[in-house]
Amino acid sequence: MSSFSAKIFLFVLLLFVFSAAANAQTFYGTTDVKVFRAGRDKEFRNKEESPLKEEDFSIFKNLNYFPVDKKFRVEADFSKTSDEKYFQMPTSSGKTKKFVKFGVLKFKLGGKDYSLNVYQTDAETLLKFPEYADLLFIPFKDATGGKATYGGGRYIDIKTPSNGRVILDFNLAYNPNCAYGSERYSCPIPPKENFLQAEIKAGEKSYRYSTAR
Repeated sequence: MSSFSAKIFLFVLLLFVFSAAANAQTFYGTTDVKVFRAGRDKEFRNKEESPLKEEDFSIFKNLNYFPVDKKFRVEADFSKTSDEKYFQMPTSSGKTKKFVKFGVLKFKLGGKDYSLNVYQTDAETLLKFPEYADLLFIPFKDATGGKATYGGGRYIDIKTPSNGRVILDFNLAYNPNCAYGSERYSCPIPPKENFLQAEIKAGEKSYRYSTAR
């Protein structure tokens, strides 16, 4: 291969790598509520990605959200846990999914102290989905569950913290795929340690799918 051909080959290879990296980027983990909600709605309009049932897909307009409320965007102290072992987190289907406790967030909301455990999925899953490699998983329930929000709890994703402070924004809370009527998903059930005795009127609300109407 001539030096010119080698340069062309290297250029094409780098272009492919950067293109793949760009395509792998995800709105999960963003701190921009508008970007996140636009991404979620777009995902739901894509038949290949949407968790909607067939009969709901054609009538879908957008997800239901609480109005953005800054009081549900708080600074939290993050402490990384050590010597944690992987465990099997129960899911809605009765199966389990492997996670490890990565750390703890402590924060104030309405003048009261709260905490949430933060988890990381197993290495095998991260190899399959490298775009999520720097994301941490926060499943939680709150006092709106079963009323204004999905009774099975909601999720928040955050980027792996670089220090001991994290912005925890409940306006980014979203429903698991199981909230949309399909039985083909296994959605992690929030551990009891992540039950908040507070009404988190922020993020995604319940969605009334066809058989629930």
